[in-house]
Amino acid sequence: MKMRMKYPASWWRNMWREALPSGNGTIGAAVYGGVQDETILINHGELWHWGRKDELPDVSHTLAETRRMMDEGRYAEASWHLTNALKERGYASRLATRLPLGLIRLQMETRQAFREYERSLDMTTGEVTVQWLDGAASVCRKLFVSRADDCIVYELHRQAEASCGGISGTLCLQMVTNDRMKEEPAYQELERSIVTKAEDEYLFYGGRNDDGTVFGAAMRVLVTGGHRISEGDAIRFLDAERVLVLVKVFVKGQRLEQEWDRLKQQLSSISPGYQQLLERHVPLHRTLFDSAQLSLTPRHAASSRCNEQLLLDAYAGEASLELIERLWHYGRYLFISGTSPDSQPFGLYGLWAGDYKLMWGHHMANENIQMMYWHAQVGGLGELTKSLYRYYNGMMDDFRDNARKLYGCRGIYIPAGTTPGHGRPNQIVPVIMNWTGAAGWLASHYMEHYRFTGDQAFLRETAWPFMKEAIAFYEDFLVLDDDGMYRIYPSVSPENTPSNHMPPDDGKHLAHPMPTAINATMDLAILKELLTSLLDYAEVMGEPEEHRLRWQEMLSRIPDYQVNEDGAVKEWAHADFHDRYEHRHLSHLYPVFPGHEIDSAEDATMFEAFAKAVRLRKLGAQTGWSLAHMASIYARLGDGEKAAECLNLLTRSCLLPNLWTVHNDWRGMGISLNQEAAPVQLDANMGIAGAIQEMLLYVSPKLLKLLPALPSAWTQGSVQDWRYERGRISMEWDVRLGRFKAIITAERQTQLTVQLPTFLTQAPVFASEGDCTIDELDAGRYSLRIEAGGAVYVNPRC
Repeated sequence: MKMRMKYPASWWRNMWREALPSGNGTIGAAVYGGVQDETILINHGELWHWGRKDELPDVSHTLAETRRMMDEGRYAEASWHLTNALKERGYASRLATRLPLGLIRLQMETRQAFREYERSLDMTTGEVTVQWLDGAASVCRKLFVSRADDCIVYELHRQAEASCGGISGTLCLQMVTNDRMKEEPAYQELERSIVTKAEDEYLFYGGRNDDGTVFGAAMRVLVTGGHRISEGDAIRFLDAERVLVLVKVFVKGQRLEQEWDRLKQQLSSISPGYQQLLERHVPLHRTLFDSAQLSLTPRHAASSRCNEQLLLDAYAGEASLELIERLWHYGRYLFISGTSPDSQPFGLYGLWAGDYKLMWGHHMANENIQMMYWHAQVGGLGELTKSLYRYYNGMMDDFRDNARKLYGCRGIYIPAGTTPGHGRPNQIVPVIMNWTGAAGWLASHYMEHYRFTGDQAFLRETAWPFMKEAIAFYEDFLVLDDDGMYRIYPSVSPENTPSNHMPPDDGKHLAHPMPTAINATMDLAILKELLTSLLDYAEVMGEPEEHRLRWQEMLSRIPDYQVNEDGAVKEWAHADFHDRYEHRHLSHLYPVFPGHEIDSAEDATMFEAFAKAVRLRKLGAQTGWSLAHMASIYARLGDGEKAAECLNLLTRSCLLPNLWTVHNDWRGMGISLNQEAAPVQLDANMGIAGAIQEMLLYVSPKLLKLLPALPSAWTQGSVQDWRYERGRISMEWDVRLGRFKAIITAERQTQLTVQLPTFLTQAPVFASEGDCTIDELDAGRYSLRIEAGGAVYVNPRC
């Protein structure tokens, strides 16, 4: 579980991109790894800046006008109609972006050139270590962000003969500097607000945000076996045997001195001692990290090769099992470190962004935030998803206002992009403004949480009200065509433009030329899924009969998915819009993944049409996150080889040395979009974890498939304590020996069908404890009923 690297962060002028991260869900620290000059980036999940929230004008009259234009075939004009109406009224809301809190800067004296350098991350503890040899002396620096004490803990020490002396250096707290921003008035104002000071063993740092609140940090420096000197705004240590640094941060304060005094008191009450502080933190971290386990490599054979070597091997064409296994653990580690039940949801940069104007630094709900949460429930991290629901529920007034003023509808309209406290439209372009599917898609996460937990209070107080708001919008927004079927328009398939509406190639790049269409397949699928969930629980929730009848009728009026001339499901179920395969989004595959609507056993023809659609996507149009998404789709299709190929492609195109995922390969190698910028997007890190889980376990409310998309290279392995909706499952397999065994335990009463791996040559033996009923349906498929506390074993003697 240790990630090792042989190089420090090296991305020139943006070294935070290759830092090693630690975090407690609210505070993040990212270690660059320099020997003489070390930098540690500090972030806080609640610290944002430079947003703008305007009052939303009522432009609901534009919906009828937009539809009239679309009825007349004036799609390009219609696409901009709502957007232009907002701009004409001076509406200029904009997204906030994360504000980097500051830096810990360390300058250390070195005696000789470094040898045997290594930086590492222990994912089981959250510790980042930088170590090297300075002559005969071993120098080591360790850092973690404590869950127990809510602070950054940083230790420096040097092991050497007494005659070699101790460690000497200087510590300070600084603002994150950015040469590209130095002419920006907002940056200059922030820079002028920064205040630092040293006082005995304490350092203080703070600044003023654009909302008038203050933020900053207090540092305590404890020196063993040497001397400490306060010098202006820095602390110097001389010939020390060991230095312990404790840092606490604050945001949204009113007065710097008041906040500094508060943090100083807190720091003074923390019993010093790195190991003691680590022992307080680790159980809290490890409970989350060990909530589920995966092994694809024999433990006795694990080599723990450094990241650089693993990436070189992957670059040659195939990611090693060691790298795949590491990426699953790492995606979970980032998620655990970057969010908590009480913090902000996990973001595209986690808690480790080091720039003032991030590209896509907001929460994006037309793919990205969903991907970051797909792995959580099956991976035993469902408790961490609570911040997602609290985040969106906290902006319901904005969402209701949006629905009324943009479209004249009841219910909620959620813009794709949001930031904390800002739920109004802010990306004023057609591809965002004309997409209405965010609320329905997010509703599936609410329902998934209920199904995995059985939390009746959550269903009644959180999930059900959200779903009722989402369907209320559709009840007003939907219209019927001449055949009595729904016409959803405007409708967007994120973020694609139909091929017959692409402008001529005149050398001018347009990101989203004409995305506004009718009956995007994704919109149909989201609506169908939402209505199905409402009907599943309407009686339990005591909904009036008239509501159930209305929802049943709505379900019957959703048009069927369509198939194009290539035999692929159409991205838009309307004749005026033709498929365009050169795109990264895979929105129209929603009924296969993340939905559960299309299955080969129930509709083989349509299943194959969806399979054809994903195969036709062009390789050069993909991104890191789209390859992760595609891997999950292939897993649902039962194609383990294609799923593994997607992961292989991702590892050799969109991974940085610290294994952070980026949007695209900036080197022009033909696997992904060819663009110079390669923004960090950690959604793919979580997407990889989710895809691996999909390859090894399919979970739906009524069906479990064991090893449904096992690649031929994954010949042996095990999973422990993965979740299905009412319990847990652990499995071990060795394909070469034809061995497989599993235990399925029920935490609540369970009735489901289990499909065994296809490589088994004979029906396994089932044994059970507790109150269980087992019926064989056909070869390899069993119907199980397990009471709470019961267990079913597959091949227990294998």
